Amino acid sequence: MSTRTSIICIWVCFTILLALGITMVASTGQCAIVTDGKSADSFLYKQATFAVGGLIAALCLSRLDYHMYRNWVIGLWIICVLALIGCYIPGIGKNLNGESRWLNLGLFTFQPSEAAKICLTLCLASWYTTHREMSGTFWKGFIIPGVIFGIPLALILFEKDMGTTAALAMTGFAVMWVSGVRWWLLVLAILLGAIALYLMTIDSPNRMERIYAWKDAFAYRRQEGCQQWFAALAFARGGMFGVGLGDGISKHGSMPFAHTDFIFPVVGEELGIFGALGVVVLFSLMTLSGIILALQITDTFGRLFAVGLVNTIFWPAMLNMMVVTSILPNSGLPLPFISYGGTNLVFTIAAIGILTSIQRFTPTAQQMYIPLRRRSNPR
Repeated sequence: MSTRTSIICIWVCFTILLALGITMVASTGQCAIVTDGKSADSFLYKQATFAVGGLIAALCLSRLDYHMYRNWVIGLWIICVLALIGCYIPGIGKNLNGESRWLNLGLFTFQPSEAAKICLTLCLASWYTTHREMSGTFWKGFIIPGVIFGIPLALILFEKDMGTTAALAMTGFAVMWVSGVRWWLLVLAILLGAIALYLMTIDSPNRMERIYAWKDAFAYRRQEGCQQWFAALAFARGGMFGVGLGDGISKHGSMPFAHTDFIFPVVGEELGIFGALGVVVLFSLMTLSGIILALQITDTFGRLFAVGLVNTIFWPAMLNMMVVTSILPNSGLPLPFISYGGTNLVFTIAAIGILTSIQRFTPTAQQMYIPLRRRSNPR
């Protein structure tokens, strides 16, 4: 598969998912009336507006040489950190449902963690490109990039956004692995992160309730487990072929946030198991195409940046679908391209535009080859 074929496949999958997302936001608008006090048309109009804005951004970014972003790395990192800090400042940060993930910018709210996904991926890719021969060392290959990546990640975690933290951490590990970081250092980092999450979970009654609800959704179906319980009922009600687009009943108040984090069960209910599996296949095909694209790029920065961008889409999608199918506890993570939400949609579409720029402005190898690991680890 050539890089041109890969990027075309990515755009085809993304376009189908985006069209499905706008359709499902229209379908779940009745639920949004109950939970947010807005009309169904307002959600559809806003989602379509965000989609158009994201597409315009993607088309513009696809025509810009991605190498220029390396000149702005330090400034972008500082802006990213300041924006995340702003979420904690009263009057600037906006608290919704006990979580401080948003900035109140007057006319609209903005979620800095969504922009941080692209920014931190850029920072890691730039660092390992500059220090390519040092990626296997302890300080310049692990500690310093770990601090660069870890400070914004900690700010996102203490916003009580564990879902985004987990997805972004997996993205960072993917970039570090491809860069040639020692495997045992990554394992150590994963263990330390798991311990930190465990301590934060047992110290929070709300998080512990989510764990209990995950273990027994039926017993907690009227409390913390109501979303996952009704999600299971929605999938069961949809069966193989679904009840029909717009005819689902789980979105009518019984399952909170059916238009955002839990929109995938509505897909399963209305379009059936084949529709839900189709979404999984599209995300998987998009990820595979992105990896094939990255493996054929000879430019180190472009290859690492592409790996990171692909993972910023893949991990949130997989974690969301694992949550709504009760494989993981509820973490409040939207489904890319499909869930309602402006910041997530615009920046996820923008990532597609940057991937297109990488394909357009970098030379490719005649055949795929093993990335940096065998050549970057010093003996």
